[in-house]
Amino acid sequence: MPARSGAVSAGRVPPISTPIAPSDSTGPPDEAAGPAAAEATGRRRFLTYLLAAPTLTVAARLGLDAAAPATAQAAVRAAAAAQGASAPPQLLGLPGIPDVLDLGDAMILAGLPTSHLLVLEITPAGRAALHLPRLEVGQGLTTAIAMLVAEELDAKLTDVDVPLSDSRPELLFNQMTGGSTSVRSLYDPVRAAAAAARARLVTAAANRWNVPADTLRTADSAVLAPDGRRLGYGELAADAAAVALPAVPGTPKPADQRRLVGKPTGRIDARDIVTGRAEYAGDLRIPGAVPTVVARPTTINGTLKSLDASVARAMPGVLAVVRIPSGVAVLAETFDQALKARDALRTTWNPGPVADLSTSDIQARLRAAHAPFPLPPLLTHYLDAEFDFAFVNHAPMEVLTAVADVRPGRAELWFAAQSPIIAQQTIAAELGLPQHAVTVHVVRGGGSFGRRLFFDAALEAAQISKAAGRPVKLMWTRNDDMRHGRMRPASHHRIRATYGLGQVLTWEHRAATVRTDLSHGLGEAFTGAGFNLSLAGLSLAQAFFLLTEKNPYNVGIPTQLLAELPLAMHTGSWRSVYSGMVRVADEITMDELARRMGQDELAFRRARLRDAAGKALLDTVATAGDWGRAMPPGQAQGVGYHDENGGRVAYLVELDASDRADPRVTKAVIAADVGQVINPRGLEAQLTGALIDGISVILQAGNHIDNGAVREGSYADFHYARQRHSPPVVEIHLMPPSGAPGGAGELGVPAASAAVANAYARATGTSPRSFPINF
Repeated sequence: MPARSGAVSAGRVPPISTPIAPSDSTGPPDEAAGPAAAEATGRRRFLTYLLAAPTLTVAARLGLDAAAPATAQAAVRAAAAAQGASAPPQLLGLPGIPDVLDLGDAMILAGLPTSHLLVLEITPAGRAALHLPRLEVGQGLTTAIAMLVAEELDAKLTDVDVPLSDSRPELLFNQMTGGSTSVRSLYDPVRAAAAAARARLVTAAANRWNVPADTLRTADSAVLAPDGRRLGYGELAADAAAVALPAVPGTPKPADQRRLVGKPTGRIDARDIVTGRAEYAGDLRIPGAVPTVVARPTTINGTLKSLDASVARAMPGVLAVVRIPSGVAVLAETFDQALKARDALRTTWNPGPVADLSTSDIQARLRAAHAPFPLPPLLTHYLDAEFDFAFVNHAPMEVLTAVADVRPGRAELWFAAQSPIIAQQTIAAELGLPQHAVTVHVVRGGGSFGRRLFFDAALEAAQISKAAGRPVKLMWTRNDDMRHGRMRPASHHRIRATYGLGQVLTWEHRAATVRTDLSHGLGEAFTGAGFNLSLAGLSLAQAFFLLTEKNPYNVGIPTQLLAELPLAMHTGSWRSVYSGMVRVADEITMDELARRMGQDELAFRRARLRDAAGKALLDTVATAGDWGRAMPPGQAQGVGYHDENGGRVAYLVELDASDRADPRVTKAVIAADVGQVINPRGLEAQLTGALIDGISVILQAGNHIDNGAVREGSYADFHYARQRHSPPVVEIHLMPPSGAPGGAGELGVPAASAAVANAYARATGTSPRSFPINF
C-alpha cells in the first residue's frame, strides 16, 4: 500500500510523480494568460498522478468545487448549514437540518481532502486492484466497488480485485466505514481513478501501434484496434505507467453508456464464502499466534478483586495466564484448552458502576430525563404517546476475533476494523509506541451492524500479547460479546401532536437515551469537516442527532430534543442509530393520529409528505401490496416510511397475530429510491436484512439488565429472528436512478420496524408502547 500520499509503495523504487493535465485540456495552463487561467485549469474535475512501472498505479483527485454531483451536493448542503447547526430543526413546510446537511454529507466532507489518495493498480498479470479504505462486513461493498472499476475500465468483473487497505493514517477521516457513506463517498473517486487508468491504457496501445488513440476502443480488459488487433491490459501496464499525458479523455462514462452498473450482479466473493476460502480473523494462521480467551467480571465494567490461577496453569496445553484491565487472559495450545482453563480460574470480582441498576430502574431514569412538555393551548386537540425501547445487542454472526503480535518497538494486528486509524492510534498509545510502529491489517468481518466501529478485542489482544511476550489470537465468545460488548442504548420517547380542522399543528418529540458511545472517530471527523460543536453549544451526540433525525411530513411546527442518561455501560451505534427508535415512534404515532382524525393511515402520510419521490414510494407499496384489502381476524397490514442519507424507502407488511405470543410477518412489499443503484441485488439484500432487523427488535429481540449484568448470553435467549420468522413473500421495487447514489445500509430499519409495529397494532387492536413486544 502507498506509504506517502499514495505515491510511494513499500518495496518499490520511488517513482516519479507527474501531474497529468486534465482530460479536457490540451496541455499545461498558459502562465502568460494569468493566474485566473492557471487556477481554472487547476480546478478541473479530475487530476491523476502517474506512478512507477511496471505497474500502472492511479490515484483519483477531485476538486471540491468541480466535483461530480454526489460530492458537490454535499458541499453545497454543508455551506448552507454550517452557520445554522443549532437552529430549530424545522419550520412549517421548511426543510430540516438533515435536508440541508445530513450525517453522511458531514462525513464525506471530512474525507474530501484525502479522496485523491484512493489507489487503483493495473498489474502485468492484467488484474485491476482497487485498494479499498473501508471494511467489508457482508454488505457487498467490495462487489459494488468492483462493478464501478470494471465499468469505467471496460474490464471483466472477474479481473477486478478489491483488497482491504491496512490502516492508512494519511487518509485522516477517510477510512471509517459507517453512516451509510461508503458508496456515496467512493462513487466519484473510484470512477475517476478507473477512467484515468483507461485513458492511459488506450494511449499506450496507440503509441505501440502508431495509430490515433481515438480510433481505439476498450472491452473485456483489453484495448481493441479497428483491424482486430488486441492488447490486454496486463500487456500494456508498463507502457501505460509511462504515459504522462493521455491522448483521450480520462472522464467517467455518461449514464447511457454503462453496461454493468445498475445490473443485478452476484457477489464477487460469494464462491469463496460458501466454500470456506474467505478468510476472517479467526482463519488467519499468523506464526506463533496462540488461542486466547478472557475471563470477565460478573457485572458490566466490574474489576478483578482476587485471582487464584494455580489450577488453570497446571491444565494441559495452558501456556500463560495474564491480567489485563478488563479481566484475566488464558493462552493455550487450543481454544478448547483455553476455555476449560478459563473456567477453572478462581476469581472474585468487584461490582461494576451500574451493579445497582436493572431494566426497570434504567427505564425510570430515562423517563425522568425528559424536558417536560408545555401545556397545550386551551381547546386544542392533542395526542400524547410514550414508548420504551430495550437495549439491543449487535450480535454479528462472526464473534469478535483479533490477532496481535507485539514485540519491543513495534506491533502488528489483524482484525475487522470499521475505524482502523483510531484503532491504530489508541493501541499505539496503550502500548507506548509511536503510531507508525503499529500496523493494523484490516480483515473482512462476518457482520457488524456498527459493532466493529469499536476495537475492544484488538486492544485486549495487544495488551495480552505485550504482557505474555508472544503473538496471540484472541476470541471473544458469544457470551463475552452479549454481556460485555456493545448494545444499542435503551431509550424512552414522548411525543405530543396537536391538531385541528384536519391539520396537524405541532409535533414535539422528546427522546431520552442511555448515552451512546461515539468515541470511534466521529467527533474528529466533524472537526475535520469544519464544524465547531462547542461554538454551537452541542455535544457530539446532539450533533449526530440533529444531522440524522427529522420528520419528513408537514406536521405544523416540529421539534425534536435529545436527552442523554450518562451510565457507565458499553453502548455503540447500532444499525440506523437514533432513527431506529425515533422514527419508529414517529411512524407509530402517525398511524394513531390518522385513526384519531378519521383518515386512512397511508393516505394520511401521503398527504403530508414533503417529498414527491416519497409519495411515489407510498403509491408503489399501496398498489403492489393491495393496501386496505380485507384480512381475516388477527391479521393486518402496516406501513412505515423513512428517508435518510440521500435515500428513501417505504415498507408494507402483513402480519398474523392470531397467536399473540408468536406473531409472524407473512408478507412484505418494499419500495426504495436511493438514486443510482450500483448493484440491485446487493440493495435488495440490504433491504431484506433491514426487514429481519425490524421483525426482531419490534417483536422479540432485546437485552435485559439484571443488577448490572446483561441477562442474555447467546442466540438461545437473545431471540433474534430465525428462518421461521421471516416472511415467505418479500417483494422489492427499486425506483429508476434519480441522481448520485444515496446511502442504503441503514435506510430500511426504521421503516421496516415501524411497519411491523403498525401491523401488530392494527391486527390486535392494541397500542404497543414497549419494544420488543414479547420481551
